[in-house]
Amino acid sequence: MRKFVGFERGVNLGGWLSQFDEYSEEHFESFITEEDIKTIASWGLDHVRVPVDYSVIETDDGTPIAKGYEYLDKCLMWCRKYGIHMIIDIHAAYGYNFDPLAKTDKEIFFHDEALQEHYYEFWRHISRHFCNDYEDVAYELLNEIVPFTVVNEWNEIALKTIAAIREDSPKSWIVFGGVCYNAVSSVAGLADAHDEKVVHTFHCYEPMIFTHQGAYWVKGMPLDFRTNYPVSMSDIDKMLTELPPELAKAIDREYFKITGPEFFEKIFAEAIKASEERNIPLYCGEYGVIDRADMPNTLNWLRDISAVLNNHGIARAYWNYKSKDYEICGDRCKDYIDELTKLL
Repeated sequence: MRKFVGFERGVNLGGWLSQFDEYSEEHFESFITEEDIKTIASWGLDHVRVPVDYSVIETDDGTPIAKGYEYLDKCLMWCRKYGIHMIIDIHAAYGYNFDPLAKTDKEIFFHDEALQEHYYEFWRHISRHFCNDYEDVAYELLNEIVPFTVVNEWNEIALKTIAAIREDSPKSWIVFGGVCYNAVSSVAGLADAHDEKVVHTFHCYEPMIFTHQGAYWVKGMPLDFRTNYPVSMSDIDKMLTELPPELAKAIDREYFKITGPEFFEKIFAEAIKASEERNIPLYCGEYGVIDRADMPNTLNWLRDISAVLNNHGIARAYWNYKSKDYEICGDRCKDYIDELTKLL
């Protein structure tokens, strides 16, 4: 598989310029600092994926916000100092937000030409600003397209966005993911941009029942629910009796017959095949385990998924460096950090 050169092993900076608890200069200036980038580089990682909400870098009428760009410029400066790279990932665009906690229309963007034109111009501003930084900065078009019904619409929008970016940034890497929250099953349906610097991306939190145990944002998930990894069929049967019917129905018992690396080989197979046939690099832009899981089980999961990512040369960024229920820089991971970061 062709490599996503310079962006092979990284971590997400979620909670900083996207999904933040407070929109304030104090937060943006203090949440991520030079010391954090130094730490990430010391772990042997080669990039950070920086989720950004449009509201940090532009107003609703499309006017760029200079102060917002300063945060990205500062991050880039730190990355260069410590020899790593940066992906600018648009986590929320004007007219579109994937977040299930944001009670917004998830489909209107894909059918509204005015919103799409706003989006293309938004990306023109970004690519113009970073056009000379193509060795250090990659662009990710949009995080997690939710509706499965907009495959064709999103492919068309993505190709037009890539063309808009190429007006000023002909050499930059561009990352492009699919529907159903960037499901790995959506990779094969992504349009081929016939561009040597385009990467196809997916996210992996499978099995969700493990990586999202006790997650407050998952409908029907009991907050006190806990489970282990790997899981046996008897474990699954027991889990199904503990879960609300609507959540239990979402678990396909056939899906869990294979555990270990074979589990990930099975669910990644179609995406790997499509990537190899098109000679397009593949990138797992998010994968991780919620902080409700204990660390030995988290490491079991990480060993399995990492083995498969390594085996196929799939680049990736762990979710998440700090906060957002998945952090690896806090006390929970302190005693395991050496082993954990070697697996990233």
